[in-house]
Amino acid sequence: MRFADIYGHEDVKQRLRAMADSRRMPHALMIEGAEGSAKFALARAFVQYIHCTNRRDGDSCGVCPECRLSDSLNHIDTFISFPVVKRSGRGDTSDDYLPDFREFVKDCPFMDFEEWLRRLDNINAQPMIYVSESSALIRKIAIKSRRSEFKTVLMWLPERLMENAANKLLKIVEEPASDTVIVMVSNNSRQVLPTIYSRTQRIVVHRYDNDEIEDIIRSRGSVSADDAALIARLSAGNINEALRLMSVSKERQKFLDLFKELMRKAYLRKIIDLRQWSSDLAALGREPQIQFYDYCARMLRENFVYNLKVDSLTFLSKDEMEFSANFARFITNLNVIQLLEAFSKAAADIAANGNAKIINFDVAIQVILLLKRDK
Repeated sequence: MRFADIYGHEDVKQRLRAMADSRRMPHALMIEGAEGSAKFALARAFVQYIHCTNRRDGDSCGVCPECRLSDSLNHIDTFISFPVVKRSGRGDTSDDYLPDFREFVKDCPFMDFEEWLRRLDNINAQPMIYVSESSALIRKIAIKSRRSEFKTVLMWLPERLMENAANKLLKIVEEPASDTVIVMVSNNSRQVLPTIYSRTQRIVVHRYDNDEIEDIIRSRGSVSADDAALIARLSAGNINEALRLMSVSKERQKFLDLFKELMRKAYLRKIIDLRQWSSDLAALGREPQIQFYDYCARMLRENFVYNLKVDSLTFLSKDEMEFSANFARFITNLNVIQLLEAFSKAAADIAANGNAKIINFDVAIQVILLLKRDK
């Protein structure tokens, strides 16, 4: 990952370059900010810049052996740490999940935490960094660097350090070896153990603005200008959310048709038709179903807000707006919370490999009952 591969954040890039060029790098650096702001990508580019043997034009060269190893997260002098789940038959350190993590970073360079949960195959898990990980890092840092002048640590989400793990790391954060640079990337630095946080130099990375989000998503696929603008507004600067919405936007018409079919047949109480609807939805597969229920939740929120008649608060496409003009009145304070909960639970159950036909049909029955609570 080179700085040139990352959109925007020129101020952060310049600060990181200056650190490395002056050889006055902090022993522990905290790159912090909201999720979806390219923080981990910037950390990767910084570490690659440190290791690169042929820097030019304020960036790593991208072709030397050190750059190639860094880009694939295989550099022997870079130690990678991230939250994992304890699972029977598998260890609880980052090394036990490193191949999975490399693939995740390759597919999701903006570090979508929800996607990492799916890769761990447990959407309801609470991944943590355990004390065994701290012990492993201490052993690694104690070894002399092999290829580079500096050893580097890339830690994703230090706020997920168990307290005993954080306390164990405290000494190397306070007094690391002179050839070691620890780079932590946090989505919520307020949850980082204060004794760790206070010993780091901090760089705040702000989320992208709407124009930047539009540019990024339009560069990644064929999205219309109207859809790009809508996605940018909905994502609120979170590029991960924007990419999820971009994926959904390609399926939006299909999802809208399914949503309309569900609501119309539920209102008319067509049980047999809804059973077929449940099967048709199940046939799409696990991920599209999860995306569909996310889409349903958004449509409920938008239709609830639509009733306020404030155009600036409504984020609907033309086709969605046409449907909502007549449908929104059925979404009220009497049923919106229960409907959202039903869709959220369905998405979680699908993610946990529940029986999709049963889950979808159960949702349909709940919608029948809840639509009648609009009065």
